[in-house]
Parts: sequence; C-alpha cells; structure tokens
Amino acid sequence: MNQGKRPSSIFASSKNKIYMDLKDVIREHALQFLPAKSLLRFTGVCRDWKFMISTPFFAHNQSYSFRTTSGFFSQISHGEPSFVSLDPMAYGVPDPSLKFLPEPVDIRSSSNGLLCCQGRTEYKAYYICNPTTKHWQKLPKPDNDHGTDPAVVLIFEPSLLNFAAEYQLICAFPSELDGHEFEIYSSSKGSWRTSGEIFFGNRAIRTNSGVYANGSVYWLTQYDRILAFDLKMERSQLMYGHGSLGVKDGKLCTTSLHGFKLSVHLLSNAYTNTMQMHSHTRAWKTHEITLDPSVFTDSYYDRDAVLFTGNDIVLFRGRDLLYVYDMKTKETKQFGHASSNNRRLISYVNSLVDI
Repeated sequence: MNQGKRPSSIFASSKNKIYMDLKDVIREHALQFLPAKSLLRFTGVCRDWKFMISTPFFAHNQSYSFRTTSGFFSQISHGEPSFVSLDPMAYGVPDPSLKFLPEPVDIRSSSNGLLCCQGRTEYKAYYICNPTTKHWQKLPKPDNDHGTDPAVVLIFEPSLLNFAAEYQLICAFPSELDGHEFEIYSSSKGSWRTSGEIFFGNRAIRTNSGVYANGSVYWLTQYDRILAFDLKMERSQLMYGHGSLGVKDGKLCTTSLHGFKLSVHLLSNAYTNTMQMHSHTRAWKTHEITLDPSVFTDSYYDRDAVLFTGNDIVLFRGRDLLYVYDMKTKETKQFGHASSNNRRLISYVNSLVDI
C-alpha cells in the first residue's frame, strides 16, 4: 500500500547521476562555444573548469568552435586603439589599447581572433597578436616596400586537424611596372615570398577594404572595381562590384545602403567573363533587406555608409550614429556614435587562439 510513497534511494542516486552527467556535458561540449571573456570568468567556477579552460587543447577547440563577431577595434590614424563590444557582458579584451606590444601600433587587419598590427618605428614591423591572451609574434621584414598604408589581409582559418595556429598575411603593393604585385607571409615557413603574378593597371586600392573569402583575397579599388587574387593559382583579375566588401556564407559579398534598404550582392561566379557569349550565368545574386525606419534617429547615408559585413551582421553609419543589423534575428540596433570619418573599425572575434 505504501510502496508508491516510499522514498527510493535508487531514484535519488539516479537523480544525482543525471545532474553530474549534465555538468559534464556542459564542461566537455558547451564551454568551447563561448567567447573568451566569458570563459576567463568561468575559471572561477571550480578547479576542474579552471584547469580545462587553461589547457592549449581547449584553446584550440574554442578557436575552431567560436567564430562570432564580438565587436570592433576602433582607431583614428596614429591614435590609441580602443575596443567597442557588441555585448560588453560577454565580449571583451583586457588591454584594448594593445600596450602589451613593444611599440605603438596601427591595426591593419583581423581574422578569427588574431590581429595584424603595424609598428610606427624603424621599418614599421608587422605584429600578429591575440589581444585576449596578449600573446604576439613579430614578423620578419618584408622584401618589398608595402607603402605607408599597406593593403594587407590576414588569413587564419582554424582547423580541428591542425593544432598549430597557422596563418598567412597577403599584401598587394604598388609595382614598379605600373600595377600591383603580391607578397605573402606564411607562418608555417616563417618567411615572406613575392608571387610571380603582376596585375597591370594603375588602380589605387581603397584603404582597409581587403577581405578573404573562399580561397581568394579581394580589395576594392577606385571606380568601384574589385581586385581579386586567387591564392591557389596565384592569378589576379579585375571584377565589377558595387558597395563595401564583406563575407557571407563563406563567399564574397558587396553591401550598399539606399535609404532604408540594404542590398547584399553575393558572388556566385567570379568567372563570368570567361563564359560563352549570351550565357545567362550571373556573377552576383542580390538580396534586398528593408530596415525598420523607427530605429533610426538620423537618415543621412553616403556611398560609404556600410563599414562591415560578416558573420551575419552588417555595420553601417548614419549622420551621427552607427547601426548594426543582424541578418539572423532581422533586428537593427544603435551601436554608438560615428564620431570621425577617419576612424577605422576592425572586426574582432573573442577567441583564445594561441600563437
């Protein structure tokens, strides 16, 4: 009669086992998907979590699993950098001014948790660093003169099969033969080399416009043309395009703003110029996004309004404010003051990647 009401030691033991299993699941399979700032806070939960989060293997898994844009480094030319977080509770770095580096620097590029910075003394050396861990490497001097505002693009693609954080740095620099050449640094080889490819044509590359997508590096040039450099074939070509360069779904995209409408053009075929005549194959597929007008307090937009497209977010400016549009949630939020047209915003992923 009382059997159904009697406390069961078996049930209590089973319940405790379920709790322990859930804790293990969180530790082993969920933590690696969190940003670095949150993980560093979680080292205070218990000794086991602190030990695991501190291991190189966990840092490797986290750098592969977490790819969310966490915020932007902001810097005026020759000024001190700062970090603007998309979520201050979740994302952040301990030293946004990068004073852990041996000299003042200008941020040039970023890729999946790593920053490429350039020093201001001597031969203006390149530094690759992770601002979360404060680890950095100084690169050897390039063989060529990259100019005062180098068109460099950092490429770091985390891989589960490659424990070492290998990266490349590609620079398109002015050639003496009236065009551009390409110099490539490989961290696995620890040296620079100059590609045999030369792009002929006197087209100036726009500052801070370079992106990497699907095996190629792209820069925006004057007159709304795109200079593309295929890293595998080491061949360059000039493409038509309009708007700010970015990456969506692993492919190159251009994004422009017209009133309250974002136009995202996704590159579907980079070689339409080699197709047969009258081919209906189109180079770009266009997606139109209508923004919510009630979010905006200023409605002035210029041709360079879009500042960043990547990881399903678009950053753009109004007259006085910055805005972020989330392609997944379809929400638009204010992101602070636009301040200066000379201010660079470099995206950053809050990663534990070690170099």
